[in-house]
Amino acid sequence: MKFSKTTNIIIPFFLIVCLFNTNNRADENQNEKILRGVWVSTVSNIDFPSKRGLSAEEMKNEADFMLDIIQSLGLNAVFLQVRPMGDAFYPSKIYPWSAFLSGKQGEAPDQQFDALAYWVEGAHQRGIQIHAWINPYRVTSGKITLDKLAINNPARLHPEWTFEHDGKIYLNPGLPEVRELVVSGIAEIVQNYNVDGIHIDDYFYPARKMTQDEETFRQYGGDFNNIEDWRRNNVDLLIQMIHQTIHQINPNVVWGVSPAGIWANQPDHPLGSQTRGNQTYFNLFADSRSWVKNEWVDYIIPQIYWHIGFKIADFKTLVDWWADVAEGTSTKLYIGMAIYRVNSKSKTPEWQTADEIKRQLDYIRTKKQVRGTVFFTMNDLKPGTPVYEMLIKFPFK
Repeated sequence: MKFSKTTNIIIPFFLIVCLFNTNNRADENQNEKILRGVWVSTVSNIDFPSKRGLSAEEMKNEADFMLDIIQSLGLNAVFLQVRPMGDAFYPSKIYPWSAFLSGKQGEAPDQQFDALAYWVEGAHQRGIQIHAWINPYRVTSGKITLDKLAINNPARLHPEWTFEHDGKIYLNPGLPEVRELVVSGIAEIVQNYNVDGIHIDDYFYPARKMTQDEETFRQYGGDFNNIEDWRRNNVDLLIQMIHQTIHQINPNVVWGVSPAGIWANQPDHPLGSQTRGNQTYFNLFADSRSWVKNEWVDYIIPQIYWHIGFKIADFKTLVDWWADVAEGTSTKLYIGMAIYRVNSKSKTPEWQTADEIKRQLDYIRTKKQVRGTVFFTMNDLKPGTPVYEMLIKFPFK
């Protein structure tokens, strides 16, 4: 996921009324509640907390400020990043405290502030769902070696579970011990917190052309003819294990993934979309289509971060493709939307105003398979931003 700054712009009121008063959305006429959410990023302090080393009171004030905005806009779900980089925004027996809280990994924040507990309570007080968002494999974002991590970081305790790619450290998805570690961390959250969901995003294998796991393939890939199918199966195994574990602990907690928007391009796979962009099936070894079809996830949020009419990856084309994938399954389809792209200085004319978001929301409402939307990211929903100024005039309610 990426982010950028936005500037203020006003959309005519009649356009907003048209957006929200459309009556062609079949789901809105049923009892099911449409999900309207936002991602709150903590990695690199994108959204929360605003910087490292804040006091507990300052972090509470920031959380309350964001939750109040979310409530005022009529949104009903927040996806809070609680394990961005092999660390934790809550007291964990498995992962160290996050450096994005205290400033140093492994060091507790002021007053041992449990950010996840505070967000859970605050969200539920306002009638908002909260999904704990984790990154399963990422250990560092670069320029940090294993010996600089907290002494109780699983990657430092078990360097044999990791590999390095492009200067960054990852847990090796091909190792059974890594899958058990990830699932244990999720179980810890579900057992100890009243979350509504568990969520992971679009980081899986870091690249298609890599050799760091060839020894692991030789050890565990005997049933596969090639390393690519084996890698996809490793990710599939994790997805299934998470699904089973969550529902064994608490059947009421839902589980979902937000993969990059393109599963595969049709020229490379007959079941793919009419697109020409980065494809997760081949490049990240994430077979997200199968997760939906096999109902290994309760919901899917493809990140369709391109504008309507974009030749390489058209928004409408991808919404249609994912709607067809979700049709006939129990997996709910939400659309991830790139409000971070809205910027008056954008070199892409379509993103210079919030009109593009309006058009996308308008189109989504015509698709009965789409059960909701999630915005990336919270910074771009704050007062004064274009999307906020659009939504506050006729909020989701």
